[in-house]
Amino acid sequence: MTDPTGDRPTVPPPEPPDSVDAWYAPDVRAQYEPYPGVVATVRERVGVGGSEFGYETREPSLGPAGERAAAAVADRFDAGQHRRPLTRAGAVERADAGFEPKYDRAVDRLVDAAPALRRRVDYHVLREFRLLGAATPLALDDRIEVADVSGEDGRVVVHTTEFAPAATAVSVDAEYVGRVASERLRSYEVSFEGFAVDVVVYRDRLLGEDRFATKYAVREPPLLPGDEALIAECKERVWETTATEVVEDRTAFVRERARRFLSRRLTARDTRAWVDATAYRVRAALAAYDLAVPPVDSRYADDRLADLVYYVLRDYVGEGVLTVPLRDPHLEDVEANRVGERVKVVPRAGLGADGRVPTNLSFDSESAFVNVVTQLAALDGTELNASNPSAKVNVDLDGVADTIRCAVALPVISTDGPHLSVRKQSGDPHTPVDLVESETLPTELVTLLWLLYEHRGVVLFSGPTGAGKTTLLNAHTPFIPFDARPVSIDEGSREVLLPHETGISLTTRDHENEFKRVTMADLMTEANYLNPDVEVIAEVNTPASFETFGESLNTGHGVLGTTHAEDVNALVNRVIEQGLPPYLLGEIDLVVFPHNVDGDRYVAEAVELAGDDALANCAGAGGVVEKDGAAVAWNRVLSRSPDGTFSFAYDHPDLGDDTRRLDLRVFHRIADRTDRTVEAVEREFHRKHRYVRYLVREGVTDFEETFDFLADLRTDEAATVERVRRETTHEADADGGGGDGDSDGDGDGDGGGDRDSDGDDTISPSTATASANGRTAIDGGAAGDARTLDGGTAEGRRE
Repeated sequence: MTDPTGDRPTVPPPEPPDSVDAWYAPDVRAQYEPYPGVVATVRERVGVGGSEFGYETREPSLGPAGERAAAAVADRFDAGQHRRPLTRAGAVERADAGFEPKYDRAVDRLVDAAPALRRRVDYHVLREFRLLGAATPLALDDRIEVADVSGEDGRVVVHTTEFAPAATAVSVDAEYVGRVASERLRSYEVSFEGFAVDVVVYRDRLLGEDRFATKYAVREPPLLPGDEALIAECKERVWETTATEVVEDRTAFVRERARRFLSRRLTARDTRAWVDATAYRVRAALAAYDLAVPPVDSRYADDRLADLVYYVLRDYVGEGVLTVPLRDPHLEDVEANRVGERVKVVPRAGLGADGRVPTNLSFDSESAFVNVVTQLAALDGTELNASNPSAKVNVDLDGVADTIRCAVALPVISTDGPHLSVRKQSGDPHTPVDLVESETLPTELVTLLWLLYEHRGVVLFSGPTGAGKTTLLNAHTPFIPFDARPVSIDEGSREVLLPHETGISLTTRDHENEFKRVTMADLMTEANYLNPDVEVIAEVNTPASFETFGESLNTGHGVLGTTHAEDVNALVNRVIEQGLPPYLLGEIDLVVFPHNVDGDRYVAEAVELAGDDALANCAGAGGVVEKDGAAVAWNRVLSRSPDGTFSFAYDHPDLGDDTRRLDLRVFHRIADRTDRTVEAVEREFHRKHRYVRYLVREGVTDFEETFDFLADLRTDEAATVERVRRETTHEADADGGGGDGDSDGDGDGDGGGDRDSDGDDTISPSTATASANGRTAIDGGAAGDARTLDGGTAEGRRE
């Protein structure tokens, strides 16, 4: 282009890159700065197959001086452990935060440059050792929504918010490229001896890189070059330490000696630190005579010493690489199968991950694995050796509320080395309200279980591993009367939670010496001498436990238990195969079948069983299971539809009607057991159902609070009802509204009706008095609100 005279060429004014008149960049469609110093450019290229986009990045330039400085830092850091971000969010946070103090101090010693050059050097060092290498610019660009490795030329393809697909210059084989589009699901901290260890649960979005998309990562402190050897030497010195007195606090003992040794070594290994230490001592001496200000100890970065001490404590006080998972309250199971394989965990519901999830942890050597396995067994007083190579133990860790049950084995019986399986029972047990709120079961089933737990019924929870059998059993143990005597019999490990002062927990013990072994039969004999009201047999799975369960059915005690069978057919077949006579199944009042589908736990079905001697009375039952010439009939009490709704068989207020007799056979059994009429049991069911609905509406999810409320009801039901009425009425008045069940607004709570919506006569809160049998039912009337102990509207619900 020339000027008007035609003598000299001229340059037109600059245009934006997306302008069609941008002569100097006609193919640029977007250009922006996703991170300070990093420029992203999207170009459109026209090829044989049509137009396509290309994604390019330009990072800060270093120049010769910067390259030398970056090379010096790289030479120092190359042999260290570098904790890379696992997700895009982590990469952005790491880039914004910069170096940790111990890294920053090391870079200070290696780089002497102007501030501008130092910033560029810092970026490149971060990129190579603390970020994602060549994939870093992609992770820092929040406009990139998807990253794919399906590019035909072996390059990563990205989809931005405006352009897709766009080929990059990053190879699909580049390290950490799979983390560019990873999604962080949860991030939290787990405490261990004063340290807060980061945990990240994330999901990869790069197909073909790993069979497991969701992962669990423990973000332990990274180590600088030489730190591993320093830690090993420190552990050896601590091990050789001679204790001159009884060690009451093992953690403090190890911590104090580790800090003392490591601080000396960190100071002695660095010349500059030695000079600083000398100046420190001189200044301290002068300060003693008020000739100088007391110095600040800056011989080395404090976080580096703390990181080293963490690893010493982790291996000597903790459980090695399993230290954090065992203390993580968000995990249900921890599994380590063999040396060199990733440890697997099973997160609890709500963490965003279903099923088994691999971790970034593994055992590097068989000796380290064996040490952890034998240590866990020793915590429960069990010695593992060649003659006793496996055990089921309970472990109580300091500061951990969970009850930890471990199945451990040595290489004697495990082909690929030791193995370990840990089940963690939450220290904050579920309550019936928790289960109702999570739609695990309906309030009607909670009420039925209450009746059975209280009146010495026989209940069996049956389902596959991880379905929530023990959770269901334990959640309802507060329904066992507070003054009753429950006795639990566990095989190998404690699973049953008894909040009762009168409760006793018994556990079998394996031992190579027959005379020191404690079997299920031994515990059964012991339990009978303890005068139990209810026997709880967790994990009815082995022949010995089935035999114990069968014997318990004939004692007249209430019996609760769990077993492994997914449905009625599997349960009947298994019981008969274990040698129990079919007629014993008729002694079971209720079988509850929980399921676990993609992490969603719920009760799929509850049934009644009738032994072969009761088949004549089972017309209309849910079905009949035949096995080895025996027939067992069953009746469905509760079922769950695919849409999540529950169907309860009992929908008739009059159980005396013969046409409804089979709807809940268990009511007749309770009536016979308590020498009452079926109608009386029906009224009790209605009354208890109102209490359950009240607990749900009030959100009573504390285990002890639930137990206390039930104990108060048993001690004096009328007084407890009146107390609740006063509390809820006071809260309603404090909210500025009328009284509970008040339809005319005068606050007197009369509500215009004293008849229960369930159909049986009850007494309203405004006129609560004891009934003829000494019990009081609470009803807010049809117009009552949710603060009463009966179902009403949702108005006034306390959140």
